[in-house]
Amino acid sequence: DFAFATSRKFIWDAMGAPGHASPDPKKPVMAMSFYPNEAEPLWSKYSTHAIIHTLDIYSKHTFAYPYPVAISVNGPMSGMEYPMICFNGPRPDPDGTYSKALKYGLISVIIHEVGHNYFPMIVNSDERQWTWMDEGLNSFVQTLAEQQWEKDYPSRRAEARDFVGYMTGPGQVPIMTNSESLTLQNIWPNAYGKPAVALTVLRETILGRELFDHAFKTYAQRWAFKRPYPADFFRTMEDASGIDLDWFWRGWFYTNDHVDLSLDTVRAYTLDTRNPAIEKPIAKKEKDARARTPLQTRNADLPKRVDAYPELRDFYNDYDEATVLPSEKKKYDELLKALAKEKVRPDLLKTRRNFYLVEFSNVGGLVMPIILKIDYTDGTTEEMRIPAEIWRIDNAKASKLIMTEKEIKNLQLDPHEEIGDADVENNFWPRRAIKSRFQLFKEPKVETPMKELKDAAEKAPKASEKKPEAPE
Repeated sequence: DFAFATSRKFIWDAMGAPGHASPDPKKPVMAMSFYPNEAEPLWSKYSTHAIIHTLDIYSKHTFAYPYPVAISVNGPMSGMEYPMICFNGPRPDPDGTYSKALKYGLISVIIHEVGHNYFPMIVNSDERQWTWMDEGLNSFVQTLAEQQWEKDYPSRRAEARDFVGYMTGPGQVPIMTNSESLTLQNIWPNAYGKPAVALTVLRETILGRELFDHAFKTYAQRWAFKRPYPADFFRTMEDASGIDLDWFWRGWFYTNDHVDLSLDTVRAYTLDTRNPAIEKPIAKKEKDARARTPLQTRNADLPKRVDAYPELRDFYNDYDEATVLPSEKKKYDELLKALAKEKVRPDLLKTRRNFYLVEFSNVGGLVMPIILKIDYTDGTTEEMRIPAEIWRIDNAKASKLIMTEKEIKNLQLDPHEEIGDADVENNFWPRRAIKSRFQLFKEPKVETPMKELKDAAEKAPKASEKKPEAPE
C-alpha cells in the first residue's frame, strides 16, 4: 500500500507526461526517476522516458492515469510496484558499459512496474487468488508498450511460438489454478507469460486489433476502482466484442492443452463431365502415364508371337480405347435432356474447377483458427483464414473443401507462426525435409559488444602516439 525511498546521493530527474495520460491536460502527470551515480549512463537515458511511454500507451488502452506522479527508483530489487512508485534494479557495469539484455531489461521492468498502477491497483483484482489477472494482463499491455518503443523490440512474452516449450512441458498447470497452489517453478510462466501470449493471440488472430482493443478498454473502464473476478473479465470481453469466446477461455485458461494442428491429407478431385468424348481420352492418358514396372520394361523387347504370326491379330489389337461408342453417345444425350427437363443447366457439367478436400487433425487438443497458405502452380499465393468454429462438430478432426480454377502446388498451416503451433513439421503438404544444425564444440562466452569495443578502442594507439613513417 505504501513505499518510499530516500538518499542524499539520489539524482532526481523529472518530466511532464503530455497527452491523454492525464485526465486534465493542464495538469500533466510528473514522471520522476531517482537513481545514484552508479546507475549512469543507463538511467538518465531511459528511466523517465520509459515512465512517460508507459503512461501514454497504457492510457490509450485503458483510461487516463488518475494520480499526480509516477516514480521509478533504482532500488535494491529487480522490480517491485507500489502506488505511484516502483523500484527497479538493473544497473550498468562499473565502467558504464552494459549488455543489450540489461538495456531492454531495464526498459521492460520499468514499463511493467509502472503498469501495475493500472493492474491491479486501479482495476483491483485479487493477486493472492488470481495472480494472472494482474501479472498476466499487465504483461500483455507491457508488450503493447514495448512494441511501440522501437521496431522489433525483444519482448519476452509477445510471441506464441516462443512459449511452446512451457505449453508442451511437464510442469504446466492451467492458468485458472489458484495462485496459492502455484510453485515457484510455474508461477512465472503460468501467471505472467501464458496469459499474455493468450491475449496476444486473441487480439492478433481471433478478434482483430480494433475489436479486441474496444473490448479490453471496456473491461478496464468498467472495472476501474472495483474488484473483478476472472468471470468478470471473460464476460466483459465477450459482452463488449459480441463474440462467443467460451471455447477460447476453456482451452487457454482451464486446460493444459497446447496448439498442434496437423495438415493430414489432401484429396484432389476434378468434375466428371459425363461426356465420353472428353472423359475417355482423359482416362486413356492417365493409364498411359502410369509408371512402367520392371516386369513390363524387361518384357518389352522379348519376341512376341503375334509379330511372328500376324494372322493372330484381330479387332482388339488395333482398337482405340478412347473411341466413343454409339451407346455411350446416346446415354450422354439422354442425360442432357433429363437435366434440361429438371431445369438444371447442362453447362454445369463443363465446370472447369479443381476440388481439394483438405483434412486436418487437432493433435495438441487446443482448438484454434486454421490459417492456410496456398501456393498455386502458376506462382500465385493465397491465404485462407478459417475460424475456430470449424472444430465445433469434432474437436479432433476437421476438413475444408477448396474449389479453385488453379492447381494447388503447396499448402502450409500457420505460415506466420502466430498461433504457437508446437510441431511445425506437420504443417506442410507435401511434407518438407526436417533441417537442423549441430556443433562440434561450444564456443567460449564473450563479453558484451559494448565493453569489448570500448576496451579495444582504449587499447588502440592514439594518433599522437603513432610512429612517423620512415622516408622512402
